[in-house]
Amino acid sequence: MTQKVVVAGVGMIPFKKPGASASYIEMGADAARLALADAGIGYELIQQAYVGYVYGDSTSGQSALYEVGLSGIPIVNVNNNCSTGSTALFLARQAVESGAVDCALALGFEQMQPGALGSMFNDRPPAMGKSMQVSDALMADAAQVPGALRLFGGAGREHMQKYGTRMETFAAIRAKASRHAANNPLAIFRKEVTTDEVMNDVQIWPGVMTRLMACPPTCGGAAAVIVSERFARKHGLRTDVCILAQAMTTDYTSSFEPPSMIRMVGFEMARSAAQQVYEKAGVAPEDIRVCELHDCFAHNELLTYEALGFCPEGGAEKFVNDGDNTYGGQVVTNPSGGLLSKGHPLGATGLAQCYELTHQLRGTAEARQVQGAELALQHNLGLGGACAVTLYGRG
Repeated sequence: MTQKVVVAGVGMIPFKKPGASASYIEMGADAARLALADAGIGYELIQQAYVGYVYGDSTSGQSALYEVGLSGIPIVNVNNNCSTGSTALFLARQAVESGAVDCALALGFEQMQPGALGSMFNDRPPAMGKSMQVSDALMADAAQVPGALRLFGGAGREHMQKYGTRMETFAAIRAKASRHAANNPLAIFRKEVTTDEVMNDVQIWPGVMTRLMACPPTCGGAAAVIVSERFARKHGLRTDVCILAQAMTTDYTSSFEPPSMIRMVGFEMARSAAQQVYEKAGVAPEDIRVCELHDCFAHNELLTYEALGFCPEGGAEKFVNDGDNTYGGQVVTNPSGGLLSKGHPLGATGLAQCYELTHQLRGTAEARQVQGAELALQHNLGLGGACAVTLYGRG
């Protein structure tokens, strides 16, 4: 017997540049308090908590939540690369749906440093060894390009070579993100930029990517209170947003063989997770009107349109040119501004997506509101690898 899973409350603090934020303890505690207040309950009713972060010591989750309450509940610390926040959400949803608990908290935060992502442990084999083997073999001509940029930029370049996709299309995706973020007071970058401005920015990989096509390192926190419908009704909580289906995948053999940068950066994981979610919920990609997806680079947003089934493989450039990725089109992608404009504090990202989509389904997204949205899809990706796809619906 499974329980209906309700998103009773969400909270998110404004994202900020490294060095301009509070500590991870303050950010995490503030996000948790906001979610509890939104749900209308106290911390004493939380039965389990799952706390996600990538850059931090063990039990940092306890350090943040101890500022909210000392109730003796299980607190599980989660690290799943850039999909950490949605992994915490996955575990909270699973605990409630199974009946193990009736009320769980999913929390994510990140206190990041400036510059490109890097490993903190260089005295041992890298966690992404298989990915780097593929990248080294396929991207020998770009050995000087930094890690994450080379992976996602390389996948974008493969799409360009395979389907004739133009660099301007990636620029158009970034410009779209800026237009959406202009209406989001919690986004880190709210200045609108044009496609031409993106194209004329500093080229960090000539012919492939400009600086504006990459998301910035960011600090922030976000949280969600996940409850059973039974618990919500008992405590008089809102039941208007629920999780209809959710799937998490890791890499398949086809992610690496035959070698392909597109498949290696999460296309196979995303496609499989999305298919599982559509099948479980009995819906199709055509039913989705709003989506928050993992646009760590503009290139990955384009690839993900195809992985989620919003357009056929090779059809993403037409999808962008037709305006099907924004208001008035087929599916409004990243109304929050996405990682490109909203920011990407790794542990918080998945829960920030949950925050945005919960408000979209409540009808409280203000200037960002997607009219008539009944279903909302979330895609959060971490290389190494893990991909979580979540479908929300009106309760």
